Amino acid sequence: MQDGRDRFDVAVAAAIDSLPEPYRSELASVAIVVQDEPDPEQLASVHARGLLGLYEGVPRTAYGADRIPLPSKITLFRGPLMRAYRTPAALMDGVRETLDHEVAHHLGIGDERLVELRRRGST
Repeated sequence: MQDGRDRFDVAVAAAIDSLPEPYRSELASVAIVVQDEPDPEQLASVHARGLLGLYEGVPRTAYGADRIPLPSKITLFRGPLMRAYRTPAALMDGVRETLDHEVAHHLGIGDERLVELRRRGST
């Protein structure tokens, strides 16, 4: 039987593998990391009380004229995700949804636009 960490690692790998190729190729300069819990600085950076994931970096739409990518990071928070999504299937869906959300930020899509796209069924 897998423990929680193993289930989470499997969910992260599946979420990364499920990204369509055009999006995966846009992540060459992005580190995808797992952290147990968000720290106070991360929470303060987005004025949040809790986080499932966090994108830190320069969105693709803001690169300079020479299109040079700068290092960026997507952090997935194991504890909050495992508490929010308690079954293996729910965890897989929650990790995938969180990764998709953070990848969208890397591609320059803001929260308001994401809500609009989800309402229309485009994501």
